[in-house]
Amino acid sequence: MRRLVAYLATALLATAACTGGSSTAGPSSTTVSANTLGTIRIGAIYPLSGSVASAGVNAFHGTELAVDVLNGKYPQIDMPPLTVGKIELKSVDSQGDPQNGAADVDRLVDTEKAVAVIGAYQSAVTLTASERAERLGIPFVNGASGAANLSDRGLKWWFRTGPTALDSAQTYFAWLKSIQSQHAVKTVSVIHQNDAAGNDFAKATKDEAAKNGVTVADDISFQSNATDLTSQVQRLRSANPDAIFSQMFINDTSLFLKTMAQLGYTPPALLATGGGWDDPTFMQVVGPLGRENIRVVTWGIQVTEKNPTAKAVDEQFFKNYGVHLNGDSARTFTAMITLGQAIEAAKSTEPDKIRQALQSTNVTKTIMPWAGIKFDSRGQNTLAAYLVLQLIKEDWQILYPKELQTTQPVWPMATLTGR
Repeated sequence: MRRLVAYLATALLATAACTGGSSTAGPSSTTVSANTLGTIRIGAIYPLSGSVASAGVNAFHGTELAVDVLNGKYPQIDMPPLTVGKIELKSVDSQGDPQNGAADVDRLVDTEKAVAVIGAYQSAVTLTASERAERLGIPFVNGASGAANLSDRGLKWWFRTGPTALDSAQTYFAWLKSIQSQHAVKTVSVIHQNDAAGNDFAKATKDEAAKNGVTVADDISFQSNATDLTSQVQRLRSANPDAIFSQMFINDTSLFLKTMAQLGYTPPALLATGGGWDDPTFMQVVGPLGRENIRVVTWGIQVTEKNPTAKAVDEQFFKNYGVHLNGDSARTFTAMITLGQAIEAAKSTEPDKIRQALQSTNVTKTIMPWAGIKFDSRGQNTLAAYLVLQLIKEDWQILYPKELQTTQPVWPMATLTGR
């Protein structure tokens, strides 16, 4: 964790040029010189409709902007464009259904002739989609799915540029340890969706709690798109923890906060992860109930203050889509840029050569507050990490790491009743 904090602190000041992966494979019929690959089709899977469509569309927009940058559309953004061809993005709507994941990959590869696939936002959809890509021998690059066990399946075509639920739990407990003299946390409760990402987050949180001598008073799961969370909130109130760890998407986040307010229950601290708190509609949907919520996320607007490339990307994203980058869109942008740089290094549309280039990736400059991107043998970026933010009035401020801190935590949070 100390290494991750050091990476976070130094990455914002990095000015080194981007460097992509390289392949040691021999020449082939599709290993070519500059500008001769022509159109390079990349498949993209995101939930563009359904209950998490706002987050899915936002994540897709991050990928879309990265393709434009790679294709040289925005020369003011200091990232090298492709010289070996032009990327054509082929998108499909998973509708948030894991059963669609495998079929979506089949369609993208067989019909659209995609040479690599990126996606799929929700961990459950990413699970099925990436397993089908593995069977087909197609690189699958993920930016914004958090379930840690996605990188523990022994897949050789799987690559994730972003951090995991384990990283989020480790970040939270490192931060809690750093403030324990002011805000001691001895007991916590966990509430989460009963799906791949939620259960993985709960496991990681409980494991880290045990390592840090913190008691988990309750572990509460529920089905996504719930219509009533009264019993779950009553259990939280009965356990009376020092802090609540939560993971859910936006509809459930709104219901959860409203239910706590209606029942007159406010925890000392609400420590969130998942799409709900990073959804671009969060403040619009939950209103004042979101104030003083705390979340782990990979992006904060403060990143742009010391990273000119991040600032240029964020400005273009706002011009194109009317919102600033958030953790999801920044991560999917980064994932697509990484895939593009691997294609540039491979100088080939052969999936295996792209895979080899991804394995050799060593990106030293990104828009993220990380030291870069370098994959381990599991396809997991070892340099990805999280920030801890709190919503103060209308702005997300950085609480951790200390080197980037912009405010002191509001703890306990103000009562939810009457906001």
